[in-house]
Amino acid sequence: MSLYKPKQGKRYRPATEAVRAGQLRGSEQEHSEPIYATSSFVFDNAAQAAARFSYTEEGNVYSRFTNPTVRAFEQRLAALEGAPACVATASGMSALLSICLSGLIAGDHVVASRSIFGASRMLLNQTLARFSIDVSFVDLTDLDQWRSALSPKTRMVFFETPTNPLTEVGDIAAISDIAHAYNADIKVVVDNCFCTPVLQRPLELGADVVMHSATKYIDGQGRCVGGAVVGDEEFVDEQVFSFMRTAGPGMSPFNAWVFLKGLETMALRVNQASDNAQLLAEWLQQQSAVKQVYFPGLSDHPQYQLARQQQSKPGAVLAFEVEGGQDAAWSLIDKTELLSITANLGDTRTTITHPYTTTHARWSDAEKAEVGITPNLVRIAVGLEDPQDVIEDLHLQ
Repeated sequence: MSLYKPKQGKRYRPATEAVRAGQLRGSEQEHSEPIYATSSFVFDNAAQAAARFSYTEEGNVYSRFTNPTVRAFEQRLAALEGAPACVATASGMSALLSICLSGLIAGDHVVASRSIFGASRMLLNQTLARFSIDVSFVDLTDLDQWRSALSPKTRMVFFETPTNPLTEVGDIAAISDIAHAYNADIKVVVDNCFCTPVLQRPLELGADVVMHSATKYIDGQGRCVGGAVVGDEEFVDEQVFSFMRTAGPGMSPFNAWVFLKGLETMALRVNQASDNAQLLAEWLQQQSAVKQVYFPGLSDHPQYQLARQQQSKPGAVLAFEVEGGQDAAWSLIDKTELLSITANLGDTRTTITHPYTTTHARWSDAEKAEVGITPNLVRIAVGLEDPQDVIEDLHLQ
């Protein structure tokens, strides 16, 4: 089991937890968390070393799986998600891999949404197949498909909400209820990357495990790569931690320190970026060169009411289709001067990309068509610039 747990006692409101949770001052009484850049830790004697390795005494052992800076990040994110445990990983994809290889064995079955991140689908559909783990993909918003896909071998259901890039919203409570009613032991795993705990807390809606790409809004400035798994003590604090310790996909102390600083301002950034995205989406709806806008904050979005119920704001990612096919989409992207042409998101800087040839490039044409990833689709992850400047950088006239 993991050596560290969030401190018991008074629980503060999220804004306070974001800047205080997990902090443990050292002998220097530093006000900001230090970076513990060390590979190992010294023991007082042989008996203490034995106790640490056998888990009969709490304490640091080796930075692959116990490091004070990483621990502070884990405790802070766990507090924000309302969970007792968190394991930090080297990337968002290593977080998903850790969840799968901690909770699944050969012969198990996974039900997942078709509308997941491109690399996530490749991992589930191809990598897990090597371990004789079967995966069924369903329409995120069709609850009957979720019910029909479950089988006695199902051990996990997985989805992200909102989705990347079409911002479909999955009903966390309903999908969790369906899975748990079929088998209480099924793990409901939700990728909360787009919303973060600022806008959405899946565990409170019935999910068992939350995963993050800390690279995105947790960092918030495009500096580091990392991930996290959040949930209960039995699965996250024991099984996922044990896998991370043995297999080694842990987070570096430096990256953990960057993410700690990111958590302090995450609410400010996420809320402002979401407000900016709302303004941009409403403007895009009025442009004759735009065929369709996908954004949960627009009243014509199919899951508009659901988004209002389970999210405090729509988020900062939107997508839209332009008239003229891929050539028109590429032309629009290439004409931008302010926006950054990159597939990353969650940055203070607004980014723009062409999902068909970037984030979902490894999918077949049929797979793309199945979930609505078209050649004329453009995705924008809105940042913190003045939204009017972003609007003026999009040459849609």
